[in-house]
Amino acid sequence: MSGVPTAVKNLIIINVLVMVMTYLNEPLMFRLFALYPFQIMRHPWQLVTYMFMHGGFFHLFFNMYTLYIFGSVLERVWGTKKFLVYYFATGVGAALIHLGVQHLTGDYALTVGASGAIYGILMGYAMLYPDSILTLIFPPVSMKAKWFVLIFGGIEFLTGVTGVGGGIAHFAHLGGLLFGFLLIWYWKKNHKLYGSDY
Repeated sequence: MSGVPTAVKNLIIINVLVMVMTYLNEPLMFRLFALYPFQIMRHPWQLVTYMFMHGGFFHLFFNMYTLYIFGSVLERVWGTKKFLVYYFATGVGAALIHLGVQHLTGDYALTVGASGAIYGILMGYAMLYPDSILTLIFPPVSMKAKWFVLIFGGIEFLTGVTGVGGGIAHFAHLGGLLFGFLLIWYWKKNHKLYGSDY
């Protein structure tokens, strides 16, 4: 971990520690820190803490692996503070979009995972490096980052609208993409994409 940027490294460590704490007392951890629609007014911190909760090892692993690969690039470009602003803005934005959709649909399941912020990270990478070639592990397909994110966004939208893949917060993923796009658009428009200002 010595070569991993500060914010990415600490986010990974905190997520792993929270997973260990969840194994030790799952009911308490989920009750206090997962995102519950009916508790958000009494427990507003859940807009942030849900990002550190995960539903299992593979949920945690794939989110942290993606954070390590793409988040490290963004933190080196933006610096630690600006990267953290982006990470938490996309994660909280994802939660707000998800809560809004839950209110409209009447689906009030709890939500956990860093996936909203991770999709924001993918959007950030694709907007900074749109022609970078990414290769999926399965299926082994290579494509430019911009198409990768557009296709994933389209899949999330279709599965969210049709209800396929229940138990996955598809609109939280879309919220992360949306807030990531809007924040980078704002930074570009105001000439703040690079540098410490945000």
